Amino acid sequence: MKTIKELHKDDKPREKLLHKGAAALRNDELLSIMLGSGIQGKDVRKLSREIVALLDEGFESLTLERLCDVHGLGTAKASQILASIELSRRYLIRTHRRITSARDVYDELRAFADKKQEHFLTITLDGASHIINTRTVFIGTLNQSIVHPREVFADAIADRAAGIIIAHNHPSGTLEASRADREITRRLQEVSKLVGIELLDHVILSKEGYYSFSDEGLL
Repeated sequence: MKTIKELHKDDKPREKLLHKGAAALRNDELLSIMLGSGIQGKDVRKLSREIVALLDEGFESLTLERLCDVHGLGTAKASQILASIELSRRYLIRTHRRITSARDVYDELRAFADKKQEHFLTITLDGASHIINTRTVFIGTLNQSIVHPREVFADAIADRAAGIIIAHNHPSGTLEASRADREITRRLQEVSKLVGIELLDHVILSKEGYYSFSDEGLL
């Protein structure tokens, strides 16, 4: 494989982008532009292809730690890649994705269903049920003292959201709502009425499926 320096000028990623547009570039070429350079003994093209292989292996579960396992990729560049992916993902979601059922919520958050720790998540929606943003509010065992309405609704208010959906996973796999789950839902529903952002659902996720407070008539 030729290094960047050995490529013909018109075949170099940056020049190719200038003449043909970003859509004409392969994934590793786009990454080469983002990285800018490789390291001693590893050209940027080789480094980019190793990262692409990692993306192909598990894009949804990609973490900073996994990226940093790639030899030659430091924390700064790994963070830049993750930030670029997240920014793109948010704009794509905002443009195209809608939530019309608990099943849509499950499909959107499926990657969290088998997490070993509990993740508390929010999805903010506009008036036409398009996703504005999906966020992890915190990671840890759910209880009323941790799930503070301020943390849940602050971003929804900033998003000018019409509605919000909350969700969390049950690492145990159970799809029954606990007493704490019900109390948290009740508390957040009260706050939603005060701030004028409708709490549309609370969805519990697991590898076995999902439980919807709305579907069960609890919201």
